[in-house]
Amino acid sequence: MNWAVEIEDMTVAYDRHPVLWDVDMKVPQGALAAVLGPNGAGKSTLLKAALGLIPTISGRVKFYVNGTLSVFKEDKKQIVYIPQSGSVDWDFPTTVLDVVLMGRYGHLGWFRRPGKQDRELALRTLEKIGMACKSSLVIAKTDEYCC
Repeated sequence: MNWAVEIEDMTVAYDRHPVLWDVDMKVPQGALAAVLGPNGAGKSTLLKAALGLIPTISGRVKFYVNGTLSVFKEDKKQIVYIPQSGSVDWDFPTTVLDVVLMGRYGHLGWFRRPGKQDRELALRTLEKIGMACKSSLVIAKTDEYCC
């Protein structure tokens, strides 16, 4: 099996108090995966630690690109992390497509706007998860409509 992400024996602590310990996880290449659990269970902490946004006490995280272990900084541009909704201004008039396009900014560089290819890629991504029909909806209204 080819993996996209492999986490082995990861432990994370806040103020020397472990909040995640001995976590093992493998995500197959091409799979859509979800991290589920109640509030405070450590879902965001797991993702932030895996991406190197917060330190780990122990463990290893491996990312693979096309079945090959990634060792290049450029490969990390294929990974997008969007924080949970608590930090989103739901009154800001932005569409679902605009939010998905935010994942392209790491590829574009400073002061460049997404182009036609970026929009096509974002729409294909929305199609993969069954949300293409919501691409033009303002994010505050996405719960009101059904595809």
